[in-house]
Amino acid sequence: MNEFIWQLLLTLDASLRLATPLILCAMAGIFSERSGIVDISLEGKLLTGAFVAAAVAALSGNAWLGLLAAMAAATFMSLIHGFACITHRGDQVVSGVAINILASGITVIIGTALFKQGGTTPLLSSDQRFGELALPLADTLSVVPILGPIYQQLISGHSLLVYLALASVPVAAFVLYRTRFGLRLRAVGEMPRAVDGAGISVAWLRYRALIIGGILCGAAGAYLSISHGAIFVREMSAGKGYIALAAVIFGNWRPWAALFACILFGFLEAATSRLQGVDLWLIGEIPVQLMLAIPYIVTVILLAGLVSRPSPPASIGVPYEK
Repeated sequence: MNEFIWQLLLTLDASLRLATPLILCAMAGIFSERSGIVDISLEGKLLTGAFVAAAVAALSGNAWLGLLAAMAAATFMSLIHGFACITHRGDQVVSGVAINILASGITVIIGTALFKQGGTTPLLSSDQRFGELALPLADTLSVVPILGPIYQQLISGHSLLVYLALASVPVAAFVLYRTRFGLRLRAVGEMPRAVDGAGISVAWLRYRALIIGGILCGAAGAYLSISHGAIFVREMSAGKGYIALAAVIFGNWRPWAALFACILFGFLEAATSRLQGVDLWLIGEIPVQLMLAIPYIVTVILLAGLVSRPSPPASIGVPYEK
């Protein structure tokens, strides 16, 4: 196979792996924000899920328990956010930032108390993690030109959580646009008073959206620490929750468009890591610091609306009073 094509295939493979937590968090953000709740707390829920997954997997030796515990912990954070901004009609941005700060501190405190390693967890063994899954005939078909390596390298050989993230996109699109619950959820983000007038609880709809978001963020956090990685380190979310929120905005709160944005961010991160130290023609060697900053620079550009003009739900961020 041509060397360029092979390198491109490896970059796309890395892009999918790096985009997985972004996809899960983006789907979580779409559910929350379609219901009218600003969800800046994606970052904190992602970090909480990563810590709890690694801690429970290390203590129990079971990756599945780590995943379930991560989902429960992130959902608990979602409920705190809901209690503040739905039940008590607090400022949603302030509540989300508070959860991010809480997650940043509490994961280090509990991690230090449990493992005495400065907030990190012990290195996880293969039995305590989600390993790569080889799809049927991956090795047999690898000799087929072009299609074989694509199937073996790009489609096969990923963690279960990667396939879960990809499956969450059509499921989210179906729920939002093909079910009664999705119709009500979109309506409550646009005109909650009309939903309330139809005898449907605005608060309960929004709480359910946050619960779904918590489950997805927990899975994203578990992927970071017990699938893509084998340990939890402090602040390992590294702004991915904010990048996922940018993908939601860039995708105009639509699952398929948000998926494209997440893969774009994953590709940028994968490509920049491969280009570090490479002497580019007419440009020279690009500083490592600039390469690492590129995904975040693109995030700021998207959030500034310089690429596309977002159309958020009409009642997003507005507390509803009956």
